[in-house]
Amino acid sequence: MVLASAGTSTTKGKLHMMRKKYLAGASGTLAVAVALSGCTAQGNTTATDSMRNADAKQVTLTITSNAVSGGKNTVEADWITDYVIPTFEAAQKAKGVDTTVKFNPNGVDDEQYKTKISLDLSTGGGGDIVSLDGIWFGEFADADYIEPLDDVVGKDVVAAWDGWDQIKPAVQQLTSYEGDRYGIPDGTDGRILYFNKTLFAKAGLPTTWQPTNWDEILGAARKLAALDGVTPLQINAGTAMGEATAMQGLEPLLVGTGEPVWKDGKWQGASDGMTSALDFYSAVYGSEKLGDPLLQQEAKGRDKTFEMFANNKLGIMIESDYLWRSVINPDIGTAPMADRDTAVGYALIPAQKPGAGVNGQDYVSMSGGSGRVLNPGTKYPQQAFELLSFMASADALKEKLGSTPQISARDDVNAELLTSDPLLAFVAAKVLPVTSYRPSLSEYTQVSSAMQDATAAIVGGTSAADAAKAYEETLEGIVGGSGNIFN
Repeated sequence: MVLASAGTSTTKGKLHMMRKKYLAGASGTLAVAVALSGCTAQGNTTATDSMRNADAKQVTLTITSNAVSGGKNTVEADWITDYVIPTFEAAQKAKGVDTTVKFNPNGVDDEQYKTKISLDLSTGGGGDIVSLDGIWFGEFADADYIEPLDDVVGKDVVAAWDGWDQIKPAVQQLTSYEGDRYGIPDGTDGRILYFNKTLFAKAGLPTTWQPTNWDEILGAARKLAALDGVTPLQINAGTAMGEATAMQGLEPLLVGTGEPVWKDGKWQGASDGMTSALDFYSAVYGSEKLGDPLLQQEAKGRDKTFEMFANNKLGIMIESDYLWRSVINPDIGTAPMADRDTAVGYALIPAQKPGAGVNGQDYVSMSGGSGRVLNPGTKYPQQAFELLSFMASADALKEKLGSTPQISARDDVNAELLTSDPLLAFVAAKVLPVTSYRPSLSEYTQVSSAMQDATAAIVGGTSAADAAKAYEETLEGIVGGSGNIFN
């Protein structure tokens, strides 16, 4: 299975060097980490012989993760301690290898964890296997803190792992950068359209709804507008919604116009696609008032939309599977919906029109998630990859997830564990093949903020064209000028 490449090796090399130069002058976590360590952004300089110590009979490996028993991500921490370590050590002992696996737990804020592992990797230290948020991969790769698996372990060894056949190419994007695999994905999710079947029936709309373009979404919202006390459509906008504005709002629309926010080393500016996406916001929050502009400005606006949906006061919204399994879950939800399983409909997010999405797709989505990488400086690259691939095996993931329905990166695990949950099965089978991921670059946080500002301007009455123009002007200052922008 081959991932789509960002270009030829020469082009990729040029992009990498350009981004390293830009990173050297940029502020942020990695720049701070480099300064604190007293090193330049050279990353790990340990020899890269992929077969070093391959025949060792005594091996020590360390797993680093932002998880701690009894605290943050306790399920993962307990799984590593109680299952991964003893099971792997026993398997290695059966092969005649005396292996000791240690766990380096953490239970801190994500940015604190990011700073810690940046320092570790920049100075040649850290665990042999390190958990990373998917949004960090490109940033760490540009700093040379991590390297492609092919370079660390060997291309043939990586390609021989049978797990790749169970991870959709779209999902492999999560732990890849510029066409190279840097790690193995762990969990992921997907964004979909949710709709209230009860309200749809009252408005004379089909309860088996699957729109094929944006106009059909707006058309359904216009019919819902006839219902008293109902907000027809919620698409996150503005700065109060934070990253949810990008992931559950503007970015799904952008990929629905055919272009992601970042490609081939450049960021999307005031393009026709950006203007069209912002124009969709204008249709929702403009004179027709298909959405509630005040909700987008409230500090707890997103939580309020959850409550409105659960209480039959909101017709359509874009959200991730988090809404289903955690928020409106009738048993454990923060806004429990007793009739969730019968009253809530879900559909794929359509492209602007059929075939207009990225890769010529009819339907699109956005996903997040995390993965694990190998430390390029590991003394035992072959054994470390064995441990990494074991942690991503079907048996290990089933042990981790237990009876709790949650989307994994593997098709075989999802097919077995999600049979009792139709929405999660729908996301795993239908959404993940068409999904996209955010660019895992240091500038992304600022770009996301600029996108939030652009949508806030629309809610405030600015035209799509003017909001797009202002967005590009801001973008130039973030990414180093117009030469790093495409339209």
